[in-house]
Parts: sequence; structure tokens; C-alpha cells
Amino acid sequence: MVLTPEREAELSEKVAAGQRLTRQDGEDLYAADSLAWLGGLAHQARTAKNGARTYFNVNRHLNLTNVCSASCAYCSYQRKPGQPDAYTMRVEQAVEKALALRGEGLTELHIVNGLHPTLPWRYYPRVLRELRAALPGVALKAFTATEIHWFEKISGLSADAIFDELIDAGLESLTGGGAEIFDWEIRKQIVDHDTHWEDWSRIHRLAHAKGLRTPATMLYGHIEQPRHRVDHVLRLRELQDETGGFQVFIPLRYHNDNNRLSYLPMSQPADVLRTFAVSRLMLDNFDHVKVFWVMHGLSTSQLALNWGADDMDGSVVEYKITHDADHYGTPDRLTRDDLLGLIRDAGFQPVERNTHYQVLREYDPPVPLAQRRAEPQPMTA
Repeated sequence: MVLTPEREAELSEKVAAGQRLTRQDGEDLYAADSLAWLGGLAHQARTAKNGARTYFNVNRHLNLTNVCSASCAYCSYQRKPGQPDAYTMRVEQAVEKALALRGEGLTELHIVNGLHPTLPWRYYPRVLRELRAALPGVALKAFTATEIHWFEKISGLSADAIFDELIDAGLESLTGGGAEIFDWEIRKQIVDHDTHWEDWSRIHRLAHAKGLRTPATMLYGHIEQPRHRVDHVLRLRELQDETGGFQVFIPLRYHNDNNRLSYLPMSQPADVLRTFAVSRLMLDNFDHVKVFWVMHGLSTSQLALNWGADDMDGSVVEYKITHDADHYGTPDRLTRDDLLGLIRDAGFQPVERNTHYQVLREYDPPVPLAQRRAEPQPMTA
């Protein structure tokens, strides 16, 4: 679809005036022919909120178990009990693994797991307490809304009581996962558990009421259509209007590696950039949009910073949830210096943050290209 000049002008004026975009606006933006025009609008919105800053943190991922009672169509991570590569860490093993991951000024441990069919509820707060004792000062960002819903089932406790115990044990934020796509017609084809929009939103609403600020995600690039993506972000925007508790939105590209949707081609860079741009424009009440470089690749992630993203996540190690990173030519770890270089090369100022988006350090912005060209070059023999 090619938008008429009049429609492009109307959308441009709405963005410039800071007017809230409608569902139809979002669908039209996805259908726009000009990716450059769309990127310009998103960059305008990104710059209005965050200027030239691009955030990152020093974090590590820890997955306590890959054993899961669900068999979601998009998932390459889950294993069933007894499979050769199924694992579950004892509490002591989890602490040992976490200690091995520290370094570089680690500020966050990101913990996501399968829905283990036999692990008792008490295992989870105990793990948090032991990790907090072993890594004081490191924020524990743990569990999806799907996991919290699972804890309700296996414990018989309410989410309210579960949150109280987890927060007492050291929980500082939920993770944003379990969202996938909220639209029921799509969700029922890809999700094999009963945490749907109603429970996902209920749990995040409760987390916000208890003082936790959380991320939100969207898994895109599988069987959904652009209208389902628009619907997804509009639900989040409405919930954010109500609670103000979301810190960041994270589009996650589906990876077709060893799962039931492997026949689908993966989203190409143009679709990635379009998704980031429309998300940034629709989510006017979200401060940040994050590009998770492990799932998008380094070059596309740098481009996304010009299509609405203002956060590049962190120096992840051993990310296993969706794919083997090496298979896609993406490293499984970046150092702080790597991230500084990537952000500056994309034309932005790196800003190191913690889990709560408090600034830890602002780094020098990139030297403008014109200035670099004007600087005398060293003579060679």
C-alpha cells in the first residue's frame, strides 16, 4: 500500500504535534511504502523523549531449568523431563553459576525458566534469597507473568502473596516475557499454556501496584499480521495509561530454529525496522524501546536506533531461550567496550544504566563525521 501524500502529511502532523495515534493510524503506518519516511517519524519521537542517548546495562542471563510443562509452537528452549539435554539447577548450582557470570561491574541478573511440572514453589524464593546474598548490589530481574501464574497454581497462593514473598526475597522486577501476541486468534495457535492477556495484564498490574516497574515484550514475525501487532501495543498503551508501571517495550523477533513454526521465514531487516518504528510511534506513554541485539543481529540493531529504539540491552552471556546465537552469526556476549563502540558507530551517545533506568555513567558522544574528516591523519612512511 502506498499512502497518499495527504495521508502522509496528516500522520506527520500528528506526530509533530504529539497527538495520540489511533488503531487505524498504526495499521496505515505498517502499510506505508516509504521505510525512510517511517523511520524519520519514529526518530523524531525517539529524539523528543531521549535525545541522542542510547542506554545499555551490564547484565547476565540465568535460566534455572529448561524443563517445561508447556510445548509452545515458537519455543526452541523447552525440554520434557527425562530428555537428554533437560536440566534443572539445584539452588547451590544456580548460585555457583551466577558467581561465575559476575564481572565487568555486573548490575543485573535476568532469570527466566520453564514451567517445571514438579519443582516446589518454595524453590523459587529460596533461589532469590541465596542469589541476593551471593551477589549484593546486583538487581534480580526474574520470572515472566506466565511463571507467576504458574506459581499460583503449584502453590495455591494468590499472586499478591507470591509477590510479597518474592519481593522480600530480593525480586526487583519481573521480566517482560509471556506476552507473545495477545490477540486470542493468534495466541491460541502458538501458546500452550493458559496465561493469556487477562492474567498477563492482571499480574503486571499487581506488580506495578506493589512498586515494581516492569518491561513488556511482543514476539513478532511468525503467523501474526501487522494489525495484531497494533492491537498488542494498544493493549499495553491502555494498561500503561492506567498504571504507569512499564519501563520499556521490547519487540522480540521470532527465530525459526528447531520448533513447530520452523517452516516460516524470519522477519527481514525492513520488517524489523518497521516494527520498531510503529511501536515507538504508538507507545507514546512508554519512555523506552529496547532492541535486544541477540535476537536482531548487530547491524540491524544499530539501524533500529534510528527507527525508534533507544536501548541496546546489555552484555548478555549464554542467551538460550530462542536460539543458539552462533547459528545466526550473532555473538552470545558483548563487553562494555563493544557496546560503546556499536552505539557510537550508530551515531548516538552511550549511557550506562541500571535495572531501574537510573543513569550510572554517561559516556562521550561520537565524534561527528565532519570533524573526524577534518582531523589531521598520521603520516605513514
